[in-house]
Amino acid sequence: MKSTSVQRTAGSALEGVRETLDALYRDESRRIFATLVRLLGDFDLAEEALHDGFRAALEQWPTMGVPEHPRAWLVSAGRFKAIDAMRRRARFQAWDDATEAVETAPDAAPAWDEEADVLEDDRLRLVFTCCNPALAPDAQIALTLRAVCGLATEDIASAFLVPAPTMAQRIVRAKARIRDARIPYQVPSPADLPQRLDAVLRVIYLVFKEGYAASSGETLTRADLSAEAIRLGRLLHDLLPESEVRGLLALMLLQESRRAARTSASGDLVLLDEQDRGLWRRDLIAEGSALVTRALASRRIGPYTLQAAIAAVHAEAADAATTDWAQIVGLYEVLLRAEPSPVVELNRAVAIAMCDGPAVGLALIDGILARGELGDYHLAHAARADLCRRLGRTAEARCAYERALTLARQGPERKFLERRLAALPA
Repeated sequence: MKSTSVQRTAGSALEGVRETLDALYRDESRRIFATLVRLLGDFDLAEEALHDGFRAALEQWPTMGVPEHPRAWLVSAGRFKAIDAMRRRARFQAWDDATEAVETAPDAAPAWDEEADVLEDDRLRLVFTCCNPALAPDAQIALTLRAVCGLATEDIASAFLVPAPTMAQRIVRAKARIRDARIPYQVPSPADLPQRLDAVLRVIYLVFKEGYAASSGETLTRADLSAEAIRLGRLLHDLLPESEVRGLLALMLLQESRRAARTSASGDLVLLDEQDRGLWRRDLIAEGSALVTRALASRRIGPYTLQAAIAAVHAEAADAATTDWAQIVGLYEVLLRAEPSPVVELNRAVAIAMCDGPAVGLALIDGILARGELGDYHLAHAARADLCRRLGRTAEARCAYERALTLARQGPERKFLERRLAALPA
């Protein structure tokens, strides 16, 4: 009986440790990974050390208990495991070469100092490393999504519409480029920061978009990704309070304010004009709107500030019927001049349809599609289908919804399109 009781206690301790480690991996693994990259100077070595640290915790914590600073423990365990592995490989190469990355990595303060996570944040260092100009733009984004956010290679490939092996090779080449070119793992100096900013802003927003409207999968959003992007945006704003940094942070906050209203209780997609605005977070709207006002006052207005201004107009409307669509059209006109793209043109066409009627908007969307642009973009066909539906052009609406369905990769969007398609008159 005593043996059974001991076994039951040990099993309970192991289960409790598993739950703790699951939560730590979910909430802290990318921070731990970023610190290990700084300490070890190598992406692959840090990834291996991360998993070794969690494996060691699973073996030791059931008997020793969860340490007071679990993140510090995991960083230390992973780092020592990596150094041990390098020592074992030292018979194939000189020890000095094997440990050079560890000894020369910047380590001005303990990686686990909870109070030092303000501007000298390891994940922010990692973002700037992944966004180094020596890497191609697509490689910058892919590596950031993989290294900073922990997205699976398959999910990144889906977002880029390329095969997973192609994306895996792209990430491997990017990591090799960082290693071979000895790209420093650090936030650039104030003199170099502005020219590196565009790539970082683009990557942070792409991370946010993947969290706010996942490119594939059975859930509409990934709150962990959008929260991480907002956290990085705040850090960057503290480091460099430029107008476009402020505009990007405002845009993310204003869009994030609508998260709770974007899906039903069953997880179905709810469009903007049908959302319960009582669920919108007024604290995020107030913060985002204040940032937009400051960014617009600077007169250095860029694409993120303009998109944030559009989001603010939506946030200010008490309901869909009172939305100032004329102002939104005007902002899209300015945005189209600042950053010409067929997606911006599509959004402008939808706004014009709200102002001047669906026939005008449909003609604009047909013009975009006729140029061969956005032919594989499911939202373009979904927008066309909706305008055809509103005009009573049922056959065209059906074809457009079916085309959108063949292109959509996200479960809630597919269900929404299927419902709209089924609701069309026979």
